[in-house]
Amino acid sequence: MSSSTYYRVWRDAREYALSPAQVASPLAGRPYDLRHAALSLWLSGGVPATEVTERAGHSVEVLLTIYAKCIDGQRELINARIEGLLNLAEHGSCR
Repeated sequence: MSSSTYYRVWRDAREYALSPAQVASPLAGRPYDLRHAALSLWLSGGVPATEVTERAGHSVEVLLTIYAKCIDGQRELINARIEGLLNLAEHGSCR
């Protein structure tokens, strides 16, 4: 299938599936945007970068260069996880 056919079908699918306001926006403007959204969601949801890279076919270095903004701002969540782990270790639950 030619790329022009692929993009024409993509454009038609967007018009069918999205509201007029969404069609006018950049939302899912290209098929690649869905992949980018999925990887961003996984990283921001706490999926380890090594797992995301395995599924995406990137190296960790490339993934974090492109998607670093997705994991920025999670300090409170990460601190809470670390604190929880330390509490488990302190009470002998990790033995």
